[in-house]
Amino acid sequence: MDNEKEHFFERVYEIVKHVPYGRVTSYGAIARYLGSARSARVVGWAMNNVGDRETVPAHRVVNRNGLLTGKHHFQGTLLMQQLLENEGILVRNDQILDFKKHFWDPLKELGEPL
Repeated sequence: MDNEKEHFFERVYEIVKHVPYGRVTSYGAIARYLGSARSARVVGWAMNNVGDRETVPAHRVVNRNGLLTGKHHFQGTLLMQQLLENEGILVRNDQILDFKKHFWDPLKELGEPL
């Protein structure tokens, strides 16, 4: 992985570490926070490549509609859903119910980019 992409991935992981328990954010919200609004897909790649799921809660990052599009990158296709449900977030048909209630926007919550 080249240095620029590795640096971007690390910045993504730092933001994801701030997503509170019981809340979720989206790939696009992270990209916008990083000043790279068109890079939601790259944020997705970063989440697919996260090595340390203990400190980077990748399960809290979903698509802009609350769909668990990254679930196949977890051990067992239901693990992402189970982790979210353990935090009180209801999921049906791979989609977060009441997504707006659980949505955490780094631009509003963190202020200036990290």
